[in-house]
Amino acid sequence: MIKVVLYTHILAATAWIGGSVLLFALGILLRDRSAQKAVYAHLGPIYGYFETFWLIVLWATGLTMFFHYDFPNIFTHAPDSLLAQLMGTKLIIVGALTVLTIIHMYIAFKTHGMERTTLQNIISRGSSMAIFILNLVIIWYAIGIRDNL
Repeated sequence: MIKVVLYTHILAATAWIGGSVLLFALGILLRDRSAQKAVYAHLGPIYGYFETFWLIVLWATGLTMFFHYDFPNIFTHAPDSLLAQLMGTKLIIVGALTVLTIIHMYIAFKTHGMERTTLQNIISRGSSMAIFILNLVIIWYAIGIRDNL
C-alpha cells in the first residue's frame, strides 16, 4: 500500500512542478504583454484549481509516508541524524512553499480580470519565482531522504 502512496506522491509532485515549469516558461517565452495577459487570463484559474488539488494530494501522501516511516520517532530518538535533518529542512521548505502558494493564489483570484497594483505584481511574481525555486530545492531534499530510508 505504501508504494501506491509513494507513486501517487511522485505523480502529484510531477503535476505540481510540471505546471510550475510550464507557467515559468510561458512567462519567459511570451514577450508580447497582450499575449501573456490573454494566456494567463485563460490558463490561470484552471491552473489554480489544478495546482490546489495536487498540493492537497502532496500533503496527504507526504503525511502518510511521514508517519509510515515513523519520522516522529526519528525526530525524537535521532534528531541529529542526516535523515532527521533532511526531513526537518524539507518540512520547513514545504511550509514556506505552501504559505507562498496561498499568498500567490489569493492575489491571483482577487485580481483575476482586473489590473493589479504594483505591489500586487511584485508579490505575485516574487512568490511565483520563489515557489518555482523552492520546488527544485524540495526535489533535492526528497532525493536525499529517499536515499537515506
